Amino acid sequence: MENTGDIELMQMTAEGSLPAFETLVDRYQKKMLNYFLRMGVNTDGEDLVQETFVKLYRSRLRYRPTAKFSTYLYTIARSVWIDRVRKSDRQSRLKEAMGEEADTQLPAPATDQHLDVREALGLLPERLRSVVVLSVFEGMRYHEIADILEIPEGTVKSRMHTAMNQLRVLLDEK
Repeated sequence: MENTGDIELMQMTAEGSLPAFETLVDRYQKKMLNYFLRMGVNTDGEDLVQETFVKLYRSRLRYRPTAKFSTYLYTIARSVWIDRVRKSDRQSRLKEAMGEEADTQLPAPATDQHLDVREALGLLPERLRSVVVLSVFEGMRYHEIADILEIPEGTVKSRMHTAMNQLRVLLDEK
């Protein structure tokens, strides 16, 4: 099944083939983990990957190959990530309401004079970080990113330009 295309594997999965689904998991598991790590998840990335594939499997009967399979998968992954961020925000508000110190999502300050790329990415707002991660690290084209984020392609280009400028500033600071 290694030579079978993603769309065919997903169609086979919808027909009940577990080996086809396992092939998709093997093919994308590491990419999904890298995606979550680059989005700022430090401790539960593997759980988010698992949740992404569970959602993919549950949606197998609704899948329609209108775009690349990876676009569909990253859309699910982004949804899982947003759910995690919302849950984390709710927990932080609850802790604050109870008088406890809230956890922060900002990375620890760099010990070197310059921030590294991962730390700088963590400082970007989510709307900019997601465009950079999907484009630079996942190798997606702007129209694919637009589909995943459900925004116009021009907005993707604008956010990418803004993100690159902000990263340049962050990485040049001493």
